[in-house]
Amino acid sequence: MRISGTHYRAIWITESGTVRVIDQSRLPFEFATIDLETLADAAHAIKTMVVRGAPLIGATAAYGMALAARANPSDSHLTEAARTLHATRPTAINLVWALTRMRTMLAEVQPKERVDVALREAAAICDADVEQCRLIGVHGLELIRGLAKTAGRTLNILTHCNAGWLACVDWGTALAPVYMAHDARIPVHVWVDETRPRNQGAALTAFELGAHGVPHTVIADNLGGHLMQRGQVDLVIVGSDRTTAGADVCNKVGTYLKALAARDNGVPFYAALPVSSIDWSLQAGSAVPIEERSPDEVTHITGRSSSGRIETVRLVPEGSTALNLAFDVTPARLVTGLITERGICSASRAGLQRLYPELRAAE
Repeated sequence: MRISGTHYRAIWITESGTVRVIDQSRLPFEFATIDLETLADAAHAIKTMVVRGAPLIGATAAYGMALAARANPSDSHLTEAARTLHATRPTAINLVWALTRMRTMLAEVQPKERVDVALREAAAICDADVEQCRLIGVHGLELIRGLAKTAGRTLNILTHCNAGWLACVDWGTALAPVYMAHDARIPVHVWVDETRPRNQGAALTAFELGAHGVPHTVIADNLGGHLMQRGQVDLVIVGSDRTTAGADVCNKVGTYLKALAARDNGVPFYAALPVSSIDWSLQAGSAVPIEERSPDEVTHITGRSSSGRIETVRLVPEGSTALNLAFDVTPARLVTGLITERGICSASRAGLQRLYPELRAAE
């Protein structure tokens, strides 16, 4: 994607060999980058959500393994590195997928070869993610084109959290079809859930859409159902941090409520995801580990004051406790379909296996 005319990926290698990422914790008020020079840097970036979004977490973990190999390519050090990275975020399956791929590749070569192999493999993971997201966009574009033709007016699309290029290496999952539709001059407008408590919609999705010129409106999380009742939502597209073999979709908390509202109002509800977000080992979403984050994200909020300073303020009374579960699970029965790099399928075990016959879920 382009920011002020310059193309950026969310993570890349500089000419000097440094791993560089966009610091998402400073958006939307400041566009800045951070260099990751060590395993600890990569783990900290994932843990603190300097980088976030399931595909980008996986890509960052892959480069984290390369940085670990650069420091010490021994088996014991890489085992510990994988353990450190695995502990950063428990829900996004892309993290486990990337670490497994990197460890398998590195185990096949001698320690002296591991740095170069790790860097090449991490780069390959990033390039594959870009192509997969592009193809998600291509398939989702046809869905949007058909709905827009039927509607005969601007198509209103609702999305939750951020599943755009900032959540991936480039393009994004849920937003890739939106960008392609906009570029194809299909009139689209996006309802952007603020997505409490970290406000990834208001901060990140709105930033992305604005940079690309896509018409959008930020809304309170609880407004979506009302807009659906009024016929002002034609389509819901969300991302996924982990989709089970049975097609249950785990995504940012609040997604389930949007799916319920969409079902009640006859609004199509799609999840967009690459193959790396599918957990073939789990049939039901009830088995997905749900990350619990600091209650401070609920009790406090950060923004820019009228004086121009970035400030954090408390929202709730002193002494009030808060619960901050970061994800929820939308059952497959509420999902109209899954948009993947191989096409669109029904939200079912059979639908996924039709697209990925070589990746059968564990019996």
